[in-house]
Amino acid sequence: MTEVSEARPQVRQAPRRRRPGGGVAYTAMWPVLGVIVAIIGWWLVTAAFRLVHPAVLPPPQEVLTAFEARPGELLDGLGATTLATVIGFLLSMAAGILIGIALAASRTIERMFSPLLVAVNAVPKIALGPLLVVSLGWGQRPILTMVILLSFFPIVLSTSTGLTTTPTDLAELARSLDASRWQAFRKVRLPAALPQIFVGLKVAMPLAAIGAVIGEFQAGEGGLGYQIVQYSGMGDSATAWAAIILVGTMSIVLYFALVLVERLALPWVRETTSAR
Repeated sequence: MTEVSEARPQVRQAPRRRRPGGGVAYTAMWPVLGVIVAIIGWWLVTAAFRLVHPAVLPPPQEVLTAFEARPGELLDGLGATTLATVIGFLLSMAAGILIGIALAASRTIERMFSPLLVAVNAVPKIALGPLLVVSLGWGQRPILTMVILLSFFPIVLSTSTGLTTTPTDLAELARSLDASRWQAFRKVRLPAALPQIFVGLKVAMPLAAIGAVIGEFQAGEGGLGYQIVQYSGMGDSATAWAAIILVGTMSIVLYFALVLVERLALPWVRETTSAR
């Protein structure tokens, strides 16, 4: 039987317009500029016009001073939260892709379990925190469970959607070559679904960070979530905000690391889609 080639559409496309100064420095300039504008706005709201009470949102210079006072402690918390986020995300990815494949493979399974998945996703996860502590104890297990509960549903949905929306011409090509179901899945359906799967992964990554912080609120013995609760309770809002900013920074780095993985793994996607 003729071997089915992997589904990578070869579409002739008009050359992309070159952006002025389109180098690494030019690309990095815009995020840096956005951060500068955000910090200026933060300073105006909190220090210049005092529209927000410092107990709610301290000025940026106070948050920087708080970080300089406890850099080791905050960075240790950052390491713990990052580790929980990455491990929980990888577990969510494995479980979500497998469940998505099962839903796409069988209409019966989809009809049986899709309502249950929607119900699980609709439950407020923070309400499950005390139950997870009671059943799993303190430490990493309830934190990782919270990460999985928050982040697996977008992966399931994107995987199932991607596998059930294979382009008609590719599906017909696999049938015309008499490909087996496994060959059609491996060579056609899965490669065609990868861009959609990465969309779900990129949605799930920030949710994984949220899940890690919520888990540390409830069951943490360290990490940034634990520090936010502790310092907020002590009235040290500046240090609490330093931890919050570290959570945001961690999420940005992990998200764009995933974007880089997508670009390296799927170089053909950018060549077959229109430029903005």
